[in-house]
Amino acid sequence: MSRAEETPLYGRDPLLRALVPRLTGLKYDERARAAREFQHDLPVVLVTGRHGMGRTAVLRALAARYRNRLPLAHVRVEPPGLPAFPPTAPDADAAVAADLVGVLTELARQLAPSYRRPFPVLLPGLFAVSSWEPGDDSTRDAVCLRLARLLIACRLAEGPEQELRQTWAGAAEARIGSRAAGAVAVSRALHDAYADQYRAGPERDWYRGRFPRFDDGTDPLELLGEWYHQGGDYRRAVEQTLMAALRHDVAGSYGRLQRWNREPWPLVLLDDVHLPAGRRFLDLLLEHRAHSESPEREELVVVATRLGEAPRSDPGPVRRELADLTAASGWERAGTSPSAGLLTVPLTPLTRDDVLPLLAAGSAGAPLHPYLASALHTLTGGHPAATTTLCSAVRAATREGRAVAPRDLLELLTEDGRPVGEALLERLLPDRRQRDRLTLLSLARDSTAAEALASRLRLEGPEQLPANAVTDYLEQQHWQRLTPPESPLVTDPLLRTLLVHEARRLSPGPDDSRGWQEIHRFLQNHHAQRGEDGEADALRHMLAAGGVETVVASLAEEFQSEQDERGAGHWLLCLRYAATAPTPPARDWQDDRLRTALGALDGRYAHLDDVERCVNRLLHALWYLSEPHTEPDPDTCAAIEHELAYLSLRHPSWRVALGQAARRWPAAARDKRPLPIPGQ
Repeated sequence: MSRAEETPLYGRDPLLRALVPRLTGLKYDERARAAREFQHDLPVVLVTGRHGMGRTAVLRALAARYRNRLPLAHVRVEPPGLPAFPPTAPDADAAVAADLVGVLTELARQLAPSYRRPFPVLLPGLFAVSSWEPGDDSTRDAVCLRLARLLIACRLAEGPEQELRQTWAGAAEARIGSRAAGAVAVSRALHDAYADQYRAGPERDWYRGRFPRFDDGTDPLELLGEWYHQGGDYRRAVEQTLMAALRHDVAGSYGRLQRWNREPWPLVLLDDVHLPAGRRFLDLLLEHRAHSESPEREELVVVATRLGEAPRSDPGPVRRELADLTAASGWERAGTSPSAGLLTVPLTPLTRDDVLPLLAAGSAGAPLHPYLASALHTLTGGHPAATTTLCSAVRAATREGRAVAPRDLLELLTEDGRPVGEALLERLLPDRRQRDRLTLLSLARDSTAAEALASRLRLEGPEQLPANAVTDYLEQQHWQRLTPPESPLVTDPLLRTLLVHEARRLSPGPDDSRGWQEIHRFLQNHHAQRGEDGEADALRHMLAAGGVETVVASLAEEFQSEQDERGAGHWLLCLRYAATAPTPPARDWQDDRLRTALGALDGRYAHLDDVERCVNRLLHALWYLSEPHTEPDPDTCAAIEHELAYLSLRHPSWRVALGQAARRWPAAARDKRPLPIPGQ
């Protein structure tokens, strides 16, 4: 699934149509002014959410509505290590940048056409710090292309971009000549070439004011380049100066006439600011705005997105839910810390009411299953990307005349013919190596079992232990926080469901060491060695491997044992947890759980006694209802009540506990709540 695929914007109106218009002064979808909530102190809006929650879609919607109506820049931050200045086409959906200089350059390039005299101070500063290592032709071409586009946008140059790129590359290399030179010399050559063509006077004086302790003969722009490449505190000082230059130029573009006419304020959209270049930009902007004595008071509206949540340890940012933004955000700077300038807005999942319109949009052909929308919402938890993908696959299937039942949701194909689970996992877990590892290791109960399984499957890698590597990866991708070794390896229900389904789909066969049955048999033995503490896990893996009769026999034996002193709570816990087992691959197993639970197949189990048949029906009922897409029908819930009540009358000391379960479990099953264990 490509990044560009749309994610639904249901429930995002408070952000799109209320908050941003109050920031910019321009309505979202009308050519009309909007009353501003903020005047001279603007918050930076930080939109947070996991992969697939629609962060990029929000920025794309804002860019589409506001482009050509106000000064606008849309930049996506790239991870470090990629080309520093990717040669993105100027008309691309969002430009990309991998470091702070790239971000500033893209902002200037995109905002420049809206200004009468664009970025006179920032421009020479960007030339003074831009460079490449001699001999690195690809970086040289990318840097010079970026600078060429910037000059064209600022109306300082004309002609084809590629010709202008070659001109600047040639001008810099001619000044360097054949002598050995590093990045500092390249920056100086670019700065000298810029100064020769565009005689900088007041701009140089502005930079000299940032370095007041140096002699008048010191060229502040040359010093800027030297400090930038020196790194450390020197680079930080340069970056602060470049941010001040950006703010100075933006503030200078709004004179009395623009303010009198209430011209909309410029809008900057930054995607993925959790990456280093994005974090650096926001930190610098917030630091500058936190100083009340700062001479630059630009009205730059910044809406940024971050993967995961904003750090909760910092008390500075103001957090608001989407619903809180409808009338007014209530934000005001509290304190002097830079982070007090942040207004964080987490994106929330879609509601059940949002799903039905997505399913029905443009649908024709086979009628929809009456509980398909609720099953899909339960399966996805309202995750926007998963909901969108599954709804699209359902619509495609129904257009072909195929009926889709809730159990079929993960068996569908995307429009390009790929399994929906595979497409979703590629989007939610971008690293293929860790995704492939997780597909197998997600079958394990916890990190300890996952490490044993990784050793069995020889998944060792060059870095650290595989289970630790995937756990760290899940934390980096903001799917979960680091968990103790005994905690579930994958805690997110949707992600775990997709991974387990993919492991089942890709299972090579019953006799392969990486096959479904072999993996679950290995894990069953692993937990059996833990004794009583591993009993529930061992039963669960036994059931997943297809050993239904063995699980029934074990539960029935424990129920009937007069020597067992562990109590009804332990027995119910083992029953409940075993019934959460994932089902075996369809080619190796026929799903008769519902018919078995309702007693339609009792003749098949005539060799079992009354208690064993009761446990068998109860286990199948719970196993059937444990599926996230299963609609809890009244007959199955009634069967759970009947079987538990029957067992309560057959045990001399568990009667009270089993009777409580008989009353409480059916109601919990109907509401899709965890089944309560008496005494816990």
